[in-house]
Amino acid sequence: MNDNLKGSLFMVLAMLGFAIEDAFFKTATNGVSPGVGTMMFGALGTAFFVARCKVRREPVWTRRYVQGPLLIRSGFEIVGRLFFALSLAFTPLSTTSAILQAAPLVVTLGAALVLKEAVGVRRWSAMAVGFIGVLLIVKPIPSSFDATAIFAVLGMIGFAGRDLMTRASPPEVSATQLGILGFLMVFIAGVVITLFETQPLAVPEAWSAVLILCTAFSGVLAYSALTKAMRTGEVSVVAPFRYSRLLIALVIAYVIFGERPDSLTLFGAALIVGSGTYTLIRGAKKDRAGSAKQTGV
Repeated sequence: MNDNLKGSLFMVLAMLGFAIEDAFFKTATNGVSPGVGTMMFGALGTAFFVARCKVRREPVWTRRYVQGPLLIRSGFEIVGRLFFALSLAFTPLSTTSAILQAAPLVVTLGAALVLKEAVGVRRWSAMAVGFIGVLLIVKPIPSSFDATAIFAVLGMIGFAGRDLMTRASPPEVSATQLGILGFLMVFIAGVVITLFETQPLAVPEAWSAVLILCTAFSGVLAYSALTKAMRTGEVSVVAPFRYSRLLIALVIAYVIFGERPDSLTLFGAALIVGSGTYTLIRGAKKDRAGSAKQTGV
């Protein structure tokens, strides 16, 4: 089995884990508030990565967490997790998952505007097509507009900002340390949500607690598989398989939650996936060409 195939399989496994994580969390919110559920998820994930740091003999805390790009990354992580949790609780899973797939397009847009990366006409065009796909899903007209879809859009923007700042983060901070920081922000996002919830804080039902535990377990496995995927094989081959998450989520939404996305939602999702895949492949080819030029190959 070559590296590209291994990397692609790890990416599909990661996306399966994330889709299952979303389904567990959405089900858990029937018996626990989104705020408390997010706090529990963040605490469990933080505990896992702290233990992993201890095993790997890496420092659990570093001052870099509260400096420069990582501080901005944490802010975006809180925004992303906060609104994504609300979206999972109140918005159809198919809608949430479809809008989330636009994150790589927003990252490319941010890289061009903030990090001053060169983006050609074709990738600008692909981004425009992807954003049209988001509009088709959100349907911003009075007769069809679902206000809860805004949660998914804001969550997606938060995650895109987090990924953009990850690019600018110090290389001395390991993936495990980023895991600690990320899940700590998930916990804080849960705290913020609880401040706006009307019902008093309460211990979750046993079944809901089990579901949150399964959410954390799925999320940790998915995160680990994603890290492995991005370190195995060529990015242009492996990265597009991240869109398998949408297909898996649509199946879960149909079978478990009885969702039936309309034709505009499906068409919008297809535009997002198509434009996003093109943007990822095009970006990877551009990076390879730049590396070859620098090395004189």
